[in-house]
Amino acid sequence: MFVRQLDYLVTLAREKHFARAAEICCVSQPALSAAVRNLENELGVAIVQRGQRFQGFTPEGERILDWARQTLAALEGLKQEASLSRVRLTGTLRFGAIPTTMPIVSLLTGPCRMQHANLQQLVLSLSSEEIMRRLDDFELDVGLTYLEDQRLNGFHVQPLYRERYMLLARDRAALGERREIDWKAAAELPMCLLTPDMQNRRIVDAAFRRAEVQSNVVVETDSVFALYAQVRHAELYSVVPHSLLCLFEPGGEMAAIPLVPELSRSIGLISLAHDPCSPIVIAARNIAMQIDLQTRFDRYLSPA
Repeated sequence: MFVRQLDYLVTLAREKHFARAAEICCVSQPALSAAVRNLENELGVAIVQRGQRFQGFTPEGERILDWARQTLAALEGLKQEASLSRVRLTGTLRFGAIPTTMPIVSLLTGPCRMQHANLQQLVLSLSSEEIMRRLDDFELDVGLTYLEDQRLNGFHVQPLYRERYMLLARDRAALGERREIDWKAAAELPMCLLTPDMQNRRIVDAAFRRAEVQSNVVVETDSVFALYAQVRHAELYSVVPHSLLCLFEPGGEMAAIPLVPELSRSIGLISLAHDPCSPIVIAARNIAMQIDLQTRFDRYLSPA
């Protein structure tokens, strides 16, 4: 059994297409198919359902696929451990973050680059569900997500900060002398919010429902940066976590005030609770532990 056969198998599971998997693995499609058949012969079980096209894995194949993922992850961890002995951590830190935390991921990746110059980094914007799935499938190393989720019981959880939700406006003059605004008053303003399929939007909608009002949404977007542009250039309002104010530069051309009753959510770093743990994951956890994100973001709560 060769490592490349396991890599072919995992790539095939991800792409669900023989030709695309072969292209990614830099081999011909017949070579990839032959490698899978050889693995089946060696193990004595059918792994892939046979047909004109890729039809999925057999039940036995799904279990073997799980072992293949674990084996490849363990091998990568072994390589990283060896790199530590050379006083250089190498490899790729694969980072998944929910969309509303993407603008602040650099506060983690920057220090990581300073401490581990030979370490590559991959940052992906993903939903909470997709982050957990990819961690389980060894396709991510760490994730930045909401922590109020029962499905996180099987993960290593590292709280980083608690975000508070603010009303974002084009300028403070539009808000008058207000130092805070309630959800009923906010519901009367023309809003740009994230799309309903995003967890942040579901959190905001629930807050409006508790206030027994419905928000006046005139623009929806799946991009935090597009949301910022709509508030800045289209004279709309939005509801955002206070952690994003480092991007929106309140006090300049943008303004933000707290919403009451307060709405807050805990954000943290999650990873697989494996022992031994990958050196790359340990490095990411240690860096996150050194940064006081809560104090940094809470500065934006001070009155203008």
